Amino acid sequence: MLQELCAFVGRRMFAFARATGGMMNLFLDTLSKMRAVDLKETVRQMAMLGADSLPIVLLTMLCTGMVFSVQTAKEFVVLGASNTVGGIVAIAMGRELVPVLAGVVVAGRIGAAIAAELGTMKVTEQIDALRVMATSPVRYLVCPRVLAIALMMPVLVVFGNFVGNAGGYLVAHYYADISSFTYLNSIKMLSEPFDIFGGMIKGAVFGVIISIVGCYKGLHARQGAEGVGLATTASVVLSIILIFITDYFMTVLMWAADI
Repeated sequence: MLQELCAFVGRRMFAFARATGGMMNLFLDTLSKMRAVDLKETVRQMAMLGADSLPIVLLTMLCTGMVFSVQTAKEFVVLGASNTVGGIVAIAMGRELVPVLAGVVVAGRIGAAIAAELGTMKVTEQIDALRVMATSPVRYLVCPRVLAIALMMPVLVVFGNFVGNAGGYLVAHYYADISSFTYLNSIKMLSEPFDIFGGMIKGAVFGVIISIVGCYKGLHARQGAEGVGLATTASVVLSIILIFITDYFMTVLMWAADI
């Protein structure tokens, strides 16, 4: 029994190491071919992968800001710290909640779509057809998607911050009776521009992770409908795991002085 468990763990670790190396190679190959990226295809991917994700991201951030404000506003009023609610909501949304939750939403919607699309092309031998025509699949398929999500994620983060803070303000004002001046002034006093810029940087990094994982899983999908489904599921799960891991290290690096 122990021997079988060790063998299973070993196989999983080997598969994870091989996938990690493959994704790093794909990322480096993508960077090397980024100069020849098709701008028209990139703009089309930005509309499909970024703009179409805006409504669900805004709805998620609105509810998140309102829930966070509900959980903090009343307690802070009781403690006599109502003049810090807006700043705390803004910092939490800008640094963590918006980029991470937007990354999770985009991973579920876009990462799955990329893996399914490229996986279907793989099993129907369209990828092989591109190679036969001397067209690099990385340049033609991967580069536009990576660049599109990396550019659109910071935009989604900015809109998500605005909507999330608006939701927090509505709850704090109408539920906890905190005045508009107190709420907005606390944002001005406690938060800094880098709270937003840092979140935008996180968003761009998370976008690269989502696109690289989705493309890798799609390009290495097994034959058949089952293989495409497994690649899609693995893409979403792995993207979310890597987002949370990366978020911790980026938070430590960017806000180490505040921790």
